[in-house]
Amino acid sequence: MAPTHVLRCCQRGLAWIPVIFIALVVCWSYYAYVVELCIFTIPSIAEKRPWMKFVFIYSGWTGLNLDTLIYMVFFHLSFVMFVWSYWKTIFTRPANPSKEFCLPKAEKEQYVKEERPESQQEILWRAAANLPLYTRTGAGAIRYCDRCQVIKPDRCHHCSACDMCVLKMDHHCPWVNNCVGFSNYKFFILFLCYSLVYCLFIAATVLQYFIKFWTLCRRKSAENCPKNELPDTHAKFHVLFLFFVAAMFCISILSLFSYHLWLVGKNRSTIEAFRAPVFRTGSDKNGFSLGFGKNIAQVFGDERKFWLLPIFTSQGDGLTFPSRLVNIDPEQPTVSLQPEANKSIEDVPASPLSESQNHLLGNEQHANNVTEHLENDTGSETITIIMERES
Repeated sequence: MAPTHVLRCCQRGLAWIPVIFIALVVCWSYYAYVVELCIFTIPSIAEKRPWMKFVFIYSGWTGLNLDTLIYMVFFHLSFVMFVWSYWKTIFTRPANPSKEFCLPKAEKEQYVKEERPESQQEILWRAAANLPLYTRTGAGAIRYCDRCQVIKPDRCHHCSACDMCVLKMDHHCPWVNNCVGFSNYKFFILFLCYSLVYCLFIAATVLQYFIKFWTLCRRKSAENCPKNELPDTHAKFHVLFLFFVAAMFCISILSLFSYHLWLVGKNRSTIEAFRAPVFRTGSDKNGFSLGFGKNIAQVFGDERKFWLLPIFTSQGDGLTFPSRLVNIDPEQPTVSLQPEANKSIEDVPASPLSESQNHLLGNEQHANNVTEHLENDTGSETITIIMERES
């Protein structure tokens, strides 16, 4: 027991190494840009830029010209938003399934004692009678986590690194030492966005000084080298490496950011992009897609003024999600429920859903999923689903 506990503590400690590395790189980039570039290098250059030749502001107590002030303002704006979103991504705890999805004590003991998978599934179907579940395993069974002993809600998956079930799990990111899911997916997208802006701004503003320093280094040994107005100090090494690091991170972040924007537009997680979710009617990679506008709003919220702020504004509760397969929408495939002639729709038990999903999810559809697998003494209800697609 003791060696296992020590090993787990060591693993948790080592998991923070990528985060510490990123923090050190960010701190160094701040020093290199603000101190070495804006305070020491730029003020020592007497040349005038074409777009600023008509104005020059000098402050006696700071020694900063207008060029430096503009750089400093935009740099600190991008820096603050980048650090803020990165902090929220790291320290926002992943959302877990609620107690409603846990098996009752008696059924849990019965589930453990059962050896036949068929009997275990019958227990799970009875326990899921009042739960809004629309996704299944590849074999059509209830998705259950033996590790957490909980029925998995739609789009929920178990993270082996965090050792927990995470609502709308996207992936486990070692660079934030956290699982990216429903509670922090917006923060993760903004983290990628502002880190890209941060690197782009640094690379764009440092480029001209990078070229000058690089030229100075290559011409330094030449006898007829023209006099260069750049200071020959250790600042040049900070500027050179600052451009290389910013350009390298910019390229890598751009590809990742573009991919996740595509996922948001399709309303898919990284897991669902590689393995399509399985519904009652079969697997469908676009099962949760409601259209580009609604997909964006599901992650960023309804109020656009909060979209660019690392504040939680995502729609829903993470337990239930609207699906085009059960959503009556004229622009999507329609679902019509036709009960038997001798019974009314009120005879079918309805499952309570969250208030945020009542307008998108039909209770009758869930009742059909449950009665299809549970037999009643008086006979089972048969509901026919007709899928109509637009031509």
